[in-house]
Amino acid sequence: MTPATPDTAAPRGFVARSLDVVERVGNKLPDPAVLFLLLMLAVWVVSWALSGITFEAIDPRNGSPIVVNNLLSGASFTAFMSQMVPTFVSFPPLGVVLVAMLGLGVAEHTGFISASLRSALAVTPKWLLTPAVIFVGIFSHIAVDAGYVLVIPLGGVIFYAAGRHPLAGIAAAFAGVSGGFSATVLPSSLDPLLSGLSQAAAQLTDPTVLVSPLNNYFFTTSSTVLIVLVGWFLTDRVIEPRLRSMAVDGDPAQMPALDPLTAAERRGLLMAVLAMAATAALFALSLFPEASPWRAPAADVPEGGNSLLVATAPLMRSIVPLIFIFFLVPGVVYGVAAGTVKTHRDVVQGMAKAMSGMGYYIVMAFFCAQFIYAFGQSNLGALLAIEGATGLRALGMPIQLTLVGMILLTACVNLLIGSASAKWALIGAIMVPMLMELGVSPDLTQAAYRVGDSSSNIITPLMPYFPLIVVFCQRYVKSSGIGTLIALMLPYTVTLLVVWTAYLLGYWALGIPLGVGASYEYVPAG
Repeated sequence: MTPATPDTAAPRGFVARSLDVVERVGNKLPDPAVLFLLLMLAVWVVSWALSGITFEAIDPRNGSPIVVNNLLSGASFTAFMSQMVPTFVSFPPLGVVLVAMLGLGVAEHTGFISASLRSALAVTPKWLLTPAVIFVGIFSHIAVDAGYVLVIPLGGVIFYAAGRHPLAGIAAAFAGVSGGFSATVLPSSLDPLLSGLSQAAAQLTDPTVLVSPLNNYFFTTSSTVLIVLVGWFLTDRVIEPRLRSMAVDGDPAQMPALDPLTAAERRGLLMAVLAMAATAALFALSLFPEASPWRAPAADVPEGGNSLLVATAPLMRSIVPLIFIFFLVPGVVYGVAAGTVKTHRDVVQGMAKAMSGMGYYIVMAFFCAQFIYAFGQSNLGALLAIEGATGLRALGMPIQLTLVGMILLTACVNLLIGSASAKWALIGAIMVPMLMELGVSPDLTQAAYRVGDSSSNIITPLMPYFPLIVVFCQRYVKSSGIGTLIALMLPYTVTLLVVWTAYLLGYWALGIPLGVGASYEYVPAG
């Protein structure tokens, strides 16, 4: 089954025409690899121009005035050259993508993924596909960055196999994985990471303040429903109708089909599911003991935290290898039972096939890694974040408007600094103490930050996984580029900023608890 033939004569409203303009302009940008190179050169020049200026803004990381480092100085340039290879090979998304794709490649090559999806789609109503994909994207946060390499491409596969436009599936999955980054079903490593930074910022004003690792848990969990509903409406009513005029011109041989399962496929799927269940059961048994090697040392676990879920736990550091195993095992078992794997060479061929499709991404990852390194070394991102937060404080607006301003500031800074913790270390060190002086708790300030951080994740080409999503789109629509993806995701960003911000303000007005041990007001001790 294939998506319906593009309807080029369908009427197009103002929103669709505006997004068409965004797509055309965005696609006129250079290739992503060249774009990262040009941006890196621009950072070099700007860092040179600003390196001699004395700024009054104080860097909260060291208590000194912020300084822009001249990347064109002899020492900086030679350091850049000497670090070029380590910067590339240690680029976090690179290893995540390649290792996960090895296991996924085997599962796809043997037919396990295709058979699994066809079996699931046979009993799933088409109208529930969108919310299901978005919810799975949100749920994937428990596995750190796994959603980018697992859920998003499967979103395209699922939609295409169901006769819908695959880019709509990619957009829905991307909205759940990245746009809903701060929505949650289960606590993730991000919760203690941000709360720890909030506590450090709060203790600049009051050393007695303690911030719970789950201080936003109730708000972020309830936000899951909001993200699913918003994403569902936008995907089905805005994104997919606009895509009717966009032809799917990828390689037909690589496209999934919704044909009925053969007897061999049913046998293979049954054996693969049993193998996956057995693997999962054995793995779960290894997690339960208090002395499990998957747990973090007690000294690394904050009060009220889970030793399996803190960032330093071996379990959290092994998510990608676990994905590799949990797809490799059923993929091989399916292939043997269904007859698609004859020898070990078929398994290796599946891995090689997956890697051959990653060549373009590896090239983009090289230039992306160099740009991010240069931008971080220049201190320009820190300057923008600190000056923005300082300017917001100087405006002296009412508390509600100040929180809205911080959400918008975070969304803008997010276009330049991808790391959630790096942004909060800069912005939070200013905004948390400032709002405490106005009686606002660190818990509420952190919740506002999380709204702004998540909402604009999906429209910044500088986000490390953004080029990978472009590659996923190109599998179905060869002309896809940066502009295509930004135009797809812009409605989600704008709507989430408005609706999620209003949701937070309403949540506050009703006094619904933000999380475990959280409050809305800050009252000084004594």
